[in-house]
Amino acid sequence: MRFLRHSLSGLFLLCLTLGLLALAGQLVFSAVQERISAEPEVPERRERVFAVNVIDAQEQTIRPILTAFGEVQSRRTLEIRAKASGTLVELAEEFEEGGQVQAGQVLGLIDPADAYSTLERTKSDLLDAQAEVREAARGKGLAEDEVGSAREQAALRERAYQRQLDLETRGVGTAATVEVAELAAAQARQAVLSSRQALAQAEARVDQADNRLARAEIARDEAERRVADTKIVAGFAGTLADVSVVQGGLVGTNEQLALLIDPQTLEVAFRISTAQYGRLLDASGVLMNAPAQVRMETFGLELTTTAVISRDSAAVGEGQTGRLLFAAMDEPGGMKPGDFVTLRIEEPALHNVVRLPATALGSDSRVLVVEDDARLGSVPVVLLRRQGDDILVRASGLKGQRVVTDRSPLLGKGIKVRVLDDNASAATDDTAMLALSEDRRARLIAYVEADTKMPKDVKTRLLSQLSEAQVPARMVTRLERRMGG
Repeated sequence: MRFLRHSLSGLFLLCLTLGLLALAGQLVFSAVQERISAEPEVPERRERVFAVNVIDAQEQTIRPILTAFGEVQSRRTLEIRAKASGTLVELAEEFEEGGQVQAGQVLGLIDPADAYSTLERTKSDLLDAQAEVREAARGKGLAEDEVGSAREQAALRERAYQRQLDLETRGVGTAATVEVAELAAAQARQAVLSSRQALAQAEARVDQADNRLARAEIARDEAERRVADTKIVAGFAGTLADVSVVQGGLVGTNEQLALLIDPQTLEVAFRISTAQYGRLLDASGVLMNAPAQVRMETFGLELTTTAVISRDSAAVGEGQTGRLLFAAMDEPGGMKPGDFVTLRIEEPALHNVVRLPATALGSDSRVLVVEDDARLGSVPVVLLRRQGDDILVRASGLKGQRVVTDRSPLLGKGIKVRVLDDNASAATDDTAMLALSEDRRARLIAYVEADTKMPKDVKTRLLSQLSEAQVPARMVTRLERRMGG
């Protein structure tokens, strides 16, 4: 009886188990079939809205600034060299590095003993030449007198000869007498020739004396120049540099002793590109005398002065590009030759141009503008100049548009955007505070509460700040940038 009861109990449990397994299989099969046959539910997706900063495009007239770098140099630099060799016996107190000298000031003296000796010899030779000139002149005078006397004697002899011929014609004279008179006349003529030859020699002596006098004067002048060359004289008022002499030292001919620099006539030599050079030409192709500002910064000290472009180089130069220009400085302004400076040159004015941040221009030469439906549009522009972090552009239909200041790969034509408030976009100070609208506050709070990656202490602090009346502008800008991408 017990065996039958246990058997029936086991059979009942087996049937119950099989029934439960069948029910479970039926439930699983029904769920799978329902899942397969059910239509998928697509969640509603909202269009992503990006937050952007904008700037109003205003056309205006702007004078672009061309920035260049150059080196200060002096327009008047003189190499002081020794014109004679010898020992420096005197040096001026100002003949030192940085010494201020005046025009015509004697800076040093080379031992002039030999030069003076040569000068005295040339003066003595000049006196001899002058005496020779006087003696030659007296000899010439005597020779002229002798020629005159010989001519008078020849005339007398000729008349005597003619008288004897006349007497012979009348039968009074004899042939012998005529021959004697004729011979005397011929001798007189010969005496005239001799005296003329003596006069020619006297004139040649005078010419030789004059030439000797001229050579003596030239020698004397050369000796005086050599004496003058022993003096080292400043050619103009300026400052001495690279002084390399001491009193008592030996110097050679043409040895450089120092440099004389005029600190008041400075200019800046700078090189620019050919395109930039073309913008500084007038309608006739002549370089304009454009004004410029010269600035030098060193260890927090800034030296500034004004300058005017004066000229450009005649050739490009081997291995060089662009153009080399020179700007004459109005005042030194504490600058010295050799200083490296920055020039800001005013170019001709550009009309009807718009100044934008450089980040607003895309690689396709277009800018993004916010249209009336809060979507982005693309406007092609012509880039005219780059001015630091800004650009100057020109385009038709750009006036009055709201231009996106910061381009990113996520922004493009047709994208829906939200323009940030001017106060929020302009706030750069940690202490700047904003008063939020209720919708804006609720949107920020919801974003902070939904952020699961944010630490709890940071989330608590942000929620506490967002619940106040005045909210830090920097925090609002950062959260909205995260929300808008």
